[in-house]
Amino acid sequence: MSARPQGTRSGLVLAIDTCGPSGSVALAQLAGGQISLLREIELAGRTYSATLIASIGELLAAAGAQLADLNSIVVVNGPGSFTGVRVGLSAAKGLAEGASLPVLPVSRLEVLAFKAAAPAAALDAHRGEVFLRIGEAGEPGRELLADASELASIIPPATVAVCDDRSAKIFEQAWPALPLIRSAAPSAADALRLCTPRLAAGEFRDLALLDGHYLRRSDAEIFGEPGAPPRSA
Repeated sequence: MSARPQGTRSGLVLAIDTCGPSGSVALAQLAGGQISLLREIELAGRTYSATLIASIGELLAAAGAQLADLNSIVVVNGPGSFTGVRVGLSAAKGLAEGASLPVLPVSRLEVLAFKAAAPAAALDAHRGEVFLRIGEAGEPGRELLADASELASIIPPATVAVCDDRSAKIFEQAWPALPLIRSAAPSAADALRLCTPRLAAGEFRDLALLDGHYLRRSDAEIFGEPGAPPRSA
């Protein structure tokens, strides 16, 4: 089933972010190139598969709307938890296919850079690594996975936005003189605000090409290779 025609758009927009330790869904009204947030619901981590669809239903019910009333969907497609990314993407694809809705994916790193108004942003990637974006929101930017030793070989930006203590500690090791911008974690509402111009311009992604923005291979790929080291916590 094909999505509705693209172009300048107005109407209800749903946003989904299940990439981090906690997630969120948000509903907003897009009109005249401006976005008005109607409501946002926070989702507890590790419960996305059980609570995501119900929370979306709650958002729509509170607005007196149904799935058919949606105009488009914004989905944060990573980087982050493999399970979280997949749950959010699967929900976005399923809703989009069922209601012929266009989908706009966005990087969680770009949303954090936008929220903090920073030239770079980083998220904890576990295992002593960070997901790093160098380039402000709205710019092409460069996104990578790196540990402290790899960061030491990169020219640091003027500052980096972080929303967790683990990534901050890694930067203290690699770039001790770098000032950090502490921010609250990015949310679905932040993704809506960032993507407003793209929504209005109809910059949507073909559902057949929509995938997770992982920056790291899955554990099954890494630890399933011959000679791979034992998995550590």
